[in-house]
Amino acid sequence: MTQRDSHAAIRHLLDQREEAQVRVLADLVRTPSDNPPGDCAPHAEVAAAHLEKLGFEVERNPVPSDVCRAHGMISATNLIVRRRYGEGPTIALNAHGDVVAPGEGWSCDPYGADIRDGMMLGRGVAVSKSDFATYAYAVLALEALDPRRGTVELHLTYDEETGGEIGPKRLLETGLTKPDLAICAGFSYAVTVAHNGCLHLAVEVRGKSAHAARPDTGHDALEAATEILAVLYRERDGYTAHRSSVPGIGSPSLVVGLIEGGINTNVVPDRVTLRLDRRMIPEEQPQAVEDRLRAVIGQAAASRPGIAVEVRRVLLARPLQPSAGAKGLADSLARNASAVFGTPVEPSGVPLYTDARHYAEAGVPVVLYGAGPRSLLDANAHRADERLALSDLRGASEVVARTLAALLVGPE
Repeated sequence: MTQRDSHAAIRHLLDQREEAQVRVLADLVRTPSDNPPGDCAPHAEVAAAHLEKLGFEVERNPVPSDVCRAHGMISATNLIVRRRYGEGPTIALNAHGDVVAPGEGWSCDPYGADIRDGMMLGRGVAVSKSDFATYAYAVLALEALDPRRGTVELHLTYDEETGGEIGPKRLLETGLTKPDLAICAGFSYAVTVAHNGCLHLAVEVRGKSAHAARPDTGHDALEAATEILAVLYRERDGYTAHRSSVPGIGSPSLVVGLIEGGINTNVVPDRVTLRLDRRMIPEEQPQAVEDRLRAVIGQAAASRPGIAVEVRRVLLARPLQPSAGAKGLADSLARNASAVFGTPVEPSGVPLYTDARHYAEAGVPVVLYGAGPRSLLDANAHRADERLALSDLRGASEVVARTLAALLVGPE
C-alpha cells in the first residue's frame, strides 16, 4: 500500500466513525471526575466500557485505597489496552481522565457536553478526555492498514492533576508496561518536546504570640513573613534575565499562591504559612533551584529575633527536556500535523508540567501531541467554558494514526 493509499484509508475510517467518536467524548465529559476530590474509578469504568464496545480488551488496574488516600484521592483505576501486531517497538499513548473542578462563570452545564458552532463545551473536553477518543480511534484507523509489527498501548490514567504518581509513574515503576516510545496528551497545533518543571514549597514561619496591647512581648510571625515575601519577590525580578532556548517556554516564574496564619485580630500572630510555586525552565537543575530558595528564605528570617522558619518540599515535578530519542517521533508528528491541518507545525515547548515527565524519567523518549486548539488559552483550559473544536478532534486522530502507521506499517 502506498503512502497516499494508507492516508486515504485512515481518513475513510475516521470519516465513517466521526459521529461515534464525538458520542464517546460527550459521554466521557458527562461523567464527572474532578480531582480533588479524586473519586475517579467510576469514570474509568465508563471509559473501559466504551473501549470494550470498540473491540479493545481492557486491563483494569485499581490503585489500592490506602495509596489513593496517601495521594489525596478517593479512588483511581488505571486502564491499559495492548494491541500487539508483531515484533517491533512498543508505543504508549497516555491521556488522563481526572480534571480540575469546574469553578464559576460557565455559560452552560460544565458536564453537559453542549455543542455550539462546531465546538464541544465541558470540563475536561480539551484537557484531556478528548485524547481518550483521539488515541482510541487513531488505533482503529491504524488497524485498517493491517499493521504487522510492533505494539500500541493505551495508558489511561487518573491523577495528572495531583502529580501523576499513582498513574503513569505507578504503571512504569511496577513493570506493568515498558514502552519504547510514548505520546502524551497535548494540543492539536503543537508538538511539544519540552516543558517546565515545578517546585512547591511550604514555608512555616513561627514566632511567639502576645496581646496586641503589648506586641513587644511577642515575636510577630506575620511581620517576618512579609520580609520573606519581599525577598522572594526581589528574587523573582531577576528571573526575566534567564530565558529557555526552547521556543514556547520563556522564563522561570514564582508565585506565592497561599497564605494562612494568625489567631485573632488582637493577637500577635505566632505562626504563618506560605505556599509557593516555582516554575523551572528545562535548562535549570531542580536541586539547585530548591537550594537557592531555601537559602534566600533562611537569610531573610535570620535577622529576626525569636523567629524560626521551616521549609518543606510539597511537590517536585522535573522539567521535560528535548530528547534525541524522541526527535524522530516529534518530527513525524509535526510533518503529519502540518499536512493534515494545512499550517506549519514545529516542535516546541510549553510553560507548564505534565505526566510526560514520568515517561522521560523512566528512560522512555516522549512527545506531547493530541486534540486541542493552538494553545491552552484558546481551549479555556482550567477555566469556564472549556472547549474543543470537533474538527481538531478529527484532525488530531488522523495525525496520530498517520504517525503510528509510519512506525508500524511502513516508511513515510
